[in-house]
Amino acid sequence: MTPHNWYVENCEAYVVRALESREERLFADHLRRCAQCTSEVARVERELGWLGMGAAPATPRPGLTRELAERVLRPRSAWRRVAPMAAAAAVAAMAVGFGVGERHRSADLARRLAATQRILAAVQDTLSVTRDAQHVIQRDIAMDGHQGGLLIFQDPSSHRWNVVMHGLPPAPAGQVYQFWFITENGMVRSVELKTDNERPAFATVAMPKVPGAVMGAALTVEPVTNASPAPRGPELVHVEF
Repeated sequence: MTPHNWYVENCEAYVVRALESREERLFADHLRRCAQCTSEVARVERELGWLGMGAAPATPRPGLTRELAERVLRPRSAWRRVAPMAAAAAVAAMAVGFGVGERHRSADLARRLAATQRILAAVQDTLSVTRDAQHVIQRDIAMDGHQGGLLIFQDPSSHRWNVVMHGLPPAPAGQVYQFWFITENGMVRSVELKTDNERPAFATVAMPKVPGAVMGAALTVEPVTNASPAPRGPELVHVEF
């Protein structure tokens, strides 16, 4: 095995963050100099991109929110159709990971299997929030000539939300898209949402453990330097239940 073969055989492990910290830094440094590995990493990322709801959605049409809510709340038969597809994708990823030379150590194979299992667990977790959602909220956003939106699946059982921001350009330099919970006692900072113009930003977030009920959500554009508990930038979405 040549030194370069190690990089070729560990492209999948690098994409799913299965390498150790030292190995990941070594691989990242190699990518800056190797067009072949850079291309292979990009290919794997495209193949696995859908696991994070990476496909850009179409512009929401009237009535979409109601239809989504009805489909999400259908009996578990819909879940039984989706789960096998997720499992099949995970098996395919595992097969790619296992397609290595005979000299691969068993430790590498075990690490790849663990990474695949983490991917499958993440898919199942994400789908469970969407499946059990009792509220589906859609808001349109117009920004700098772009037409996008914010989509929220709210699961009251697990107290978690799936949040999707789509159709928007990357945040201006020195700024970030910030998601907030609106509570009886004010705004509570949640996650930053990052988009690259090709795929929507996606996050599964837990409701804040603060006094008072959660009454809604907001999306703002904040300076990177804003560490205050309250928003300071322009508000793109403000919705209360």
